[in-house]
Amino acid sequence: MDHIGDAYPKLRAAGVQAAPVFLNRDATIEKMEGLVSEAAGKGADLVVFGESFVPAFPLWNMVYPPMDQQIFFRRLFDNALEIPSPQFEKIAGIASENKVFLSVGVTEKAPYSMGTMWNSNLLFDRTGRLVNHRRKLVPTWAEKLTWANGDAEGLEPARTEIGRIGVLICGENTNPLARYAMLAQGEQIHIATYPPAFPFKRPGASDNYDLTEAIRIRSAAHSFEGKVFNIVVSCALDESSIEGLSMGNEEVREILEKTPRAATMMLGPQGEHLCDPLVGKEGTITAEIDVSRSIEHKQVHDIVGYYNRFDIFRLELDKSPRRPVWIRDIPVRKQKDCEHEETNEVGAEGVQDDF
Repeated sequence: MDHIGDAYPKLRAAGVQAAPVFLNRDATIEKMEGLVSEAAGKGADLVVFGESFVPAFPLWNMVYPPMDQQIFFRRLFDNALEIPSPQFEKIAGIASENKVFLSVGVTEKAPYSMGTMWNSNLLFDRTGRLVNHRRKLVPTWAEKLTWANGDAEGLEPARTEIGRIGVLICGENTNPLARYAMLAQGEQIHIATYPPAFPFKRPGASDNYDLTEAIRIRSAAHSFEGKVFNIVVSCALDESSIEGLSMGNEEVREILEKTPRAATMMLGPQGEHLCDPLVGKEGTITAEIDVSRSIEHKQVHDIVGYYNRFDIFRLELDKSPRRPVWIRDIPVRKQKDCEHEETNEVGAEGVQDDF
């Protein structure tokens, strides 16, 4: 039957499971540039990298006591991404030069503090314009030694020519409220990012954390419940990263070598795999996505539509940014009346929002 009516986006997505150049922001961005170019050359419309790919995921939080982590914290801050910055513009340029949508996990540092960092994700369109900027709501477990809480300012799908794209970072994909908030705002394509591994217990423990299995369960659940496509991308852990993390400590090396690895996979609106998953090693997977495939499945379950009871359940989402200080200046017209009063004014431009 010939198609009559609205047309919906079709695209090729690429998930790049790569190891960063350990704690080297500029070299990692250079590596990313080559990988994006390669994916674009094979027809990718959307290229996705894993959690905190730039400049590295803080695995040291799991394998060292806090008193032994300062050297890593300092180097991470030195190589974290400030927004805006020349490095930020470089990443935007990679998207525009290759004419792709580009999603990348970064450790972002605050412009106002010599220590505050967030676990963030950036989504650029084909022109290099930033269309979504997310900060992970709550750092998971030992990650609290590195990252601050984010907010919901970017907790929404980006409306793009290839569909409405939402991003959740690692453990956020376990949070039903965060996932539902994305779906309720019209998400069609979901991006989920993960680290290369997550050392939770020492190797050999019978109930050790299997990150690949945890990723599979969460990813299939979100795809099936929301009838969305799910692009799931993890980082990889290469030998140079293990060497940089262990610093000659054989016990740490053993933990890193034996901890189960993460996986990169793509799923459709029934929770089905669109291609073979990639576990542990570096590489790129691709899949064709036809957003219209979600329509028929939503006839069965549409949890943000008819298959819910909004008269019974209500979710409120506060997207207010969280800043350390809100500064209100004295209006110019009132300054003359306050000439003899002591004030803490910093200018006369209204609300200062650099924070």
